[in-house]
Amino acid sequence: MTTPTVALIGASGHGLWHRRALAPLHESGRLRLVALVDVRPVEAAPDAPVPEGVGVFTDHREMLRVARPDVVVICTPAHTHLPIALDCVAAGADLLLEKPPVLTLAEHATLADALAAAGRTCQVGFQALGSAALTELRQAVGSGALGTVTGVAAVASWRRDDAYYARSSWAGRRSVDGRPVLDGALANPLAHAVMQSLVIAGGCASGRPVSVDVERYRTRPIEVDDTATMRVTLDGGPPVVVAVTLAGEDFIPGEVIVHGTAGRAVLEYPTDRLRLPGERVAREVPGRVGLLENLLAHRADPAGVPLIAPLAATEAFTAVVEAIGTAPEPTLVDAVSVGAGPARVRVIEGIDGALRLAGDRMALLSELGVAWARPPFRAELAGAAGVGQGG
Repeated sequence: MTTPTVALIGASGHGLWHRRALAPLHESGRLRLVALVDVRPVEAAPDAPVPEGVGVFTDHREMLRVARPDVVVICTPAHTHLPIALDCVAAGADLLLEKPPVLTLAEHATLADALAAAGRTCQVGFQALGSAALTELRQAVGSGALGTVTGVAAVASWRRDDAYYARSSWAGRRSVDGRPVLDGALANPLAHAVMQSLVIAGGCASGRPVSVDVERYRTRPIEVDDTATMRVTLDGGPPVVVAVTLAGEDFIPGEVIVHGTAGRAVLEYPTDRLRLPGERVAREVPGRVGLLENLLAHRADPAGVPLIAPLAATEAFTAVVEAIGTAPEPTLVDAVSVGAGPARVRVIEGIDGALRLAGDRMALLSELGVAWARPPFRAELAGAAGVGQGG
């Protein structure tokens, strides 16, 4: 079998992460990197070189015409994903598409139809789904080690500074040129917390989301949330509560908490640390399959190697994101400033304890009596398949 050729669209910014992942695969001959695309200058970095012979482009359509890659990695702003993906599929390429893949169910259906018509495939960049720790947790849930699962929660406390919100014209925006962007905590940086929780809860039942109750808050003049709590009600399954902030006190990397009648489990999904019932401390579970490597293996053996994060498995996530996008403007809350200049951050006093309590009690901030919290917005959902159920 010939070595698959790969192109990266969006080679700067977060695209550097993909270039670092591509470099050893190119060097070992598992793939051949043929093109990098970005509207900004593409510069070599010590751990993300531009190999000799790799074409550098500013227009992805020109790249597709010249390089004709077998696989395209798309790492561009979310509101540009669909048109770029459709161009790549029409050119005969398989995709590794960054999260969030698309922002509405209509866009999801359009991309799914295009993939089916062209006979192409799409892996979505939820890399934490390739974790052996997640697999072990799902096996524990399936075996009944936690008893009946009564709820799944995700808690994370991060910080984002002024420079983060100045990084682009779409940063912190709800929409650009009439297209949804939703560059908020739930839909973008902490989307993994949402997806991990939906996947675990979805394994307990059909997993189809039927309603979303969401409270969105902001500490600065942005159009989206930097702090939020959300409850997703699933058809016949346990509820999911996500409690996150980008205006945190101490760093909570991201914990998925599975509540069961026989105990609870905690997965720190960014670090693959897991604690099951009966274990006093979390332990690292080594082993994470790279999404690009999995995609290449699936191309070589479609029947024998399933995709870890196929587009179909993200339909429920997209339904939830679309519901978030219909919510009113986030409520402005008081916060203190820490630092100065581009490194200044906003911090909500007491937020970490409130988020942890939300995860423990499967509650929203307004249900916990937080003084500045407001009643949630509810969106009823219809038509979304369950996470991992296809669509």
